[in-house]
Amino acid sequence: MAEMHTGVGRQRGALPWPRPRRIATLSVHTSPLHQPGTGDAGGMNVYILEVARRLAEADVEVEIFTRATARDLPPVVEMAPGVTVRHVASGPLEGLTKEELPGQLCAFTAGVLRTEAARPPGHYDLIHSHYWLSGQVGWLAKERWGVPLVHTAHTLAKVKNARLAVGDRPEPKARVIGEEQVVAEADRLVANTGVEARDLIARYDADPGRVAVVEPGVDLDRFRPATAGREAATRRAERRRLGLPVDGYVVAFVGRIQPLKAPDVLVHAIAALRERDPELAAQVTVVIAGGPSGSGLDRPTALIELAASLGVADRVRFRPPATGPDLPALYRAADLVAVPSHNESFGLVALEAQACGTPVVAAAVGGLVTAVRDEVSGLLVDGHDPVDWARTLGRLLPASARRAELSRGAVAHARNFSWTRTVSGLLDVYAEAMAEHRSRLEAELSGYGAGCGSRP
Repeated sequence: MAEMHTGVGRQRGALPWPRPRRIATLSVHTSPLHQPGTGDAGGMNVYILEVARRLAEADVEVEIFTRATARDLPPVVEMAPGVTVRHVASGPLEGLTKEELPGQLCAFTAGVLRTEAARPPGHYDLIHSHYWLSGQVGWLAKERWGVPLVHTAHTLAKVKNARLAVGDRPEPKARVIGEEQVVAEADRLVANTGVEARDLIARYDADPGRVAVVEPGVDLDRFRPATAGREAATRRAERRRLGLPVDGYVVAFVGRIQPLKAPDVLVHAIAALRERDPELAAQVTVVIAGGPSGSGLDRPTALIELAASLGVADRVRFRPPATGPDLPALYRAADLVAVPSHNESFGLVALEAQACGTPVVAAAVGGLVTAVRDEVSGLLVDGHDPVDWARTLGRLLPASARRAELSRGAVAHARNFSWTRTVSGLLDVYAEAMAEHRSRLEAELSGYGAGCGSRP
């Protein structure tokens, strides 16, 4: 059996590989134009947006197909030079949850196929689908267009169900089956980390030779640390700008408010810290920036009620998803960023925070063990016991010298990741998939020709 590879420069120096001219990117349930941190928008949106922009800069045109969700959306939006977002009408514009979208896949697929049918043959060289819903569409499109399919799962139902948060709903069997089908049919599977790659192989029986690890990146121009020697002054200035307490400690959570992301662990942890060290807890402000999502939509005020019931409402501040310059400002305003998720395929928030020079305390799950370098750029916590989290926060917050050391490690670690590096790896995977696809077609044509010339 072939070995799994990284997809980064694997064929450099070998025979020349084909390069895609145009790529059809499929993102059924969420658009790169949506604001991350609310609804179904999150790290996948950032991934698709950043990759598409940099592919276009590398002279690869990208057309992103996503479902239309509002009447005022134009059918086509030029997101950046060389990057087009096409809103496909498929089902009601509003009121559908992600779980209800499988019933609209036929309509969505029809819209995608009609768009290609209006173009000259061979318009797209490759399909890159994101999440299993898009993989189902890509499966059919690749057969119709005769092009390879590259798929990125971002999250996997079997992994999520194995690490289900309390109060969260398990992923349905239909999704598990759908993922298994896409894994079997895709020409290449792009995993964000080695952990995800091993999950694809062990849990979904993926062919290791078709699994490539290409790590996501971070925008190192947008997410930058404070000037050396100005860290404390910058932290105070950012807090004033955001209306946060200038003195004391700030621990930030950035992301969707849902059981999977586990912001409740942080709220319970500050309550446990108050019991453990009331004087320290009185100096801590927890900032939760994000909107309700997934099963968190059932009770969007549940986290506020939890903070009140635990007697820490005075220590927790809720903010809407941070946009524009407010997001890096929040990272720089915080002493620590907490990522207590029950599972993450990678953890872009952790990487963004570290790029801003803020150490991360994260759960030791999934891609977070790659995104955070334990004891160097932050700390990894085994499990989700609030007492363990309180102990970690209580040890780290007052230790300014240790936090400064982790801050330097965070910046250095984040510099190992960039979207340019990600796109370089993806282009290698695309080229390999295209070369293999072309070789297979040539072999089939050769066999057909030999069959036609043979005598009965």
